[in-house]
Amino acid sequence: MQPSSLQFLESLLNTVSVTSREHPAQRVWLDYVKPFADRVETDAYGNCFAYLNEKGTPKIMVTGHSDEIGFMVQNITDEGFIYFTGVGGVDHTLVRGQRMRVQSRNGPVLGVTGTLAPHMQERGKEAEVPKLHECFLDIGAKNKKEAEKLVRVGDVITFVDSFEILRGDLAVARGCDNRIGIFAAAEALRLLAAEKKLNACVVAVSTVQEEIGLHGASMVGYSVNPDAALVADVGQATDIPIVNKNRFGDVKLGKGPIIGRGSANHPLLTERLEKVAQAKKIALQYSTDPRGTGTDADAIFLQRGGIPSVSIGLPNRYMHSPVEVIHLGDLENMAKLMAGFCASAKKGEKFHVKI
Repeated sequence: MQPSSLQFLESLLNTVSVTSREHPAQRVWLDYVKPFADRVETDAYGNCFAYLNEKGTPKIMVTGHSDEIGFMVQNITDEGFIYFTGVGGVDHTLVRGQRMRVQSRNGPVLGVTGTLAPHMQERGKEAEVPKLHECFLDIGAKNKKEAEKLVRVGDVITFVDSFEILRGDLAVARGCDNRIGIFAAAEALRLLAAEKKLNACVVAVSTVQEEIGLHGASMVGYSVNPDAALVADVGQATDIPIVNKNRFGDVKLGKGPIIGRGSANHPLLTERLEKVAQAKKIALQYSTDPRGTGTDADAIFLQRGGIPSVSIGLPNRYMHSPVEVIHLGDLENMAKLMAGFCASAKKGEKFHVKI
């Protein structure tokens, strides 16, 4: 991965973007794509758009969602401790004994989630997974008055974990789901900006509020109204000892992006992606989506009477944890695959299933 792209990825992953407070990461994304776009814009809720070759046809949207899971301040006790609620699909088993940061109006505030020492736990009794409302954050405040000078109800909270190279091309970070998707959309736009002949109008989009209901995707699917949508998100890597491959499939890091089959995934788009991958010598993996993709594609394809859409996944270990692991080569190939699809579009092409 070229240094400027890697720096962009690191900046994205280290920027807090909890659902409903995505604007810091959206600013990073807009600043990066602006040199490669003919114009950029935002909408009322903070979805971001970058247009290339706006008069071209067909109109193809390449998109990911900018928001990450996290927490939100729910209550501040008289003693100055913080109780919180989850934003998105958080894993309660990972909460205790962690460092976290509250994103307050005056900047980040460090805290730690309280846990009971093993010596103080009841012997012979199996530990129970705590309910989220039983967990609390200690920010070192003496009392409620002091705590309220630092944070307030509704402030978002994240784990402290940041981007690092684990080994070789493996990277670890909080929130790969789904800053990698908006990275891929941005990189696809960068690659396409260098194309000498591009028939398609390409709209790179970074959506908001995916983790709580695909809300931003519904907005942009309607407003952009593309002829096709390529949706970049993470997929489950199953190349670890504790996963049943017969249940969840066989997906490995470093073996290429994942193409979804079924439900929202449009058959003509998947076929075209396979042809592009073959031409560019990009290895592909596959997932089955018999009921839904679990991505923004599920909201986009229902808009405007049906928008041909496809979900493209990046293999991701330990999803919805603070230590998500991805392969940088897979991510580069995801962007190349999306760019190759857009570059292959014929003038005025439509993607309609033949009956």
